[in-house]
Amino acid sequence: MHYNGAMRGYDELATPLAWTDISGAVAGCNPAFASWLGVSARRLVGLPLTDLDAESGRLADLLDRLTTDGAPLRARRLRLRASGDAERFADGWLSRDADGVLLEIHPADEFPGADPASALPAALHAALKGLAHEIRNPLAGLKGAAQLLARRASSRLDNDDERELIAVIGDEVDRLAALLERLMNPAPTRAFESINIHGVLERVRMLADADAGWAIKLDRDYDPSLPEIQGDADRLTQALWNLLRNALESGANTITLRTRAEHGVLIGETTHRLVLRIEIADDGRGVPDDLTERIFLPLVSGRAEGSGLGLPLAQQIAREHGGALSYRSRPGHTVFTLMVPVAEDADAGA
Repeated sequence: MHYNGAMRGYDELATPLAWTDISGAVAGCNPAFASWLGVSARRLVGLPLTDLDAESGRLADLLDRLTTDGAPLRARRLRLRASGDAERFADGWLSRDADGVLLEIHPADEFPGADPASALPAALHAALKGLAHEIRNPLAGLKGAAQLLARRASSRLDNDDERELIAVIGDEVDRLAALLERLMNPAPTRAFESINIHGVLERVRMLADADAGWAIKLDRDYDPSLPEIQGDADRLTQALWNLLRNALESGANTITLRTRAEHGVLIGETTHRLVLRIEIADDGRGVPDDLTERIFLPLVSGRAEGSGLGLPLAQQIAREHGGALSYRSRPGHTVFTLMVPVAEDADAGA
């Protein structure tokens, strides 16, 4: 039988799972699901899956959107409950086949203190720590080579461009070394400082110039009147570089860096008087249709050689700054938008 949990090994899994029959009624669940929902498995069997919805029709809408090809659909922050019981919140995955629907739950308490959508699996984190050990020595060699080049360049007079590029190499080595240190020894986020977002974008533009040379046209459309924000310049550089690198790898001919001010913007449950909108727009291939629901998940990539870590990290950095990351895409026009709130005292004079 397709939905026999024991036969499929679901009973042994720590991930909460429930499945339905063709009519949409719960046919079974594993012990992890019953424990997470706080009810017995026997009580759930026979209930329409939509009866577990605590959001007035959201689950029914998600089920209507499921296709029969098995492609999973992600549901962020589902609110579920058995009748009369306390609500439970979790991210979920739904998939449909000829026998019914499978619901996979990722509870928020799997990721203490973090949004589960942006948390990296523990095994991946351990692998990254191992990788960090391996690349520390090459970074030290790059740093030494950059310092040697800087000393040689200082002995010549007409070398401003050369010195600037060497400085970029040294600064990026330092930033990568700091990133590795955070992987090796996680520590509280350092105190935010006043940042000119255009300074961060110019740093990212220089990296793109060094990476792509003249092969890509990089346009700037900045609003020079924007106030400074409170943030971590290194982290924002990482986020924006990840977005720009995606654009470079999309087959784009033109990439535009754009900044604007937005007033009265709702991010999460908070309305901010002033928010900086930073856009990375490109005319490349666009986001593949089969990735549109999963693009911010770790290890999801549209390229065979891609790591699938750049966008989840960028989203995490946006949240660290109280902001949000979103996108819209079609072939020939993709825009990733980073929204970062401006502190109330900073926007008073804006």
